[in-house]
Amino acid sequence: MKERYRFISAVYLILVKENKILLQKRANTGYEDGNYSLVSGHMDGNETIKQAMIREAKEEAGITISEKDLEISAFLHRKTEPERFDFFLKCDKWKR
Repeated sequence: MKERYRFISAVYLILVKENKILLQKRANTGYEDGNYSLVSGHMDGNETIKQAMIREAKEEAGITISEKDLEISAFLHRKTEPERFDFFLKCDKWKR
């Protein structure tokens, strides 16, 4: 049987406050520790793009975001092995 096409998908959060983009400093992950990045993470199965971003925002930054406050801003298709699909979402309202 032929193996099905597979890819990796991830979500990235563009947090905007006072016309500035907020970044997080990576720590204790073993990947890019010490560097600044957007809040991000891989999508799990059986969730929408916005559901994945809400989950990752809570896990990675400890913030709560409403689905209605997320706007899909960009999409990136990387033809790597495996291929990657990255979704960038903008948000200017959240709770700690």
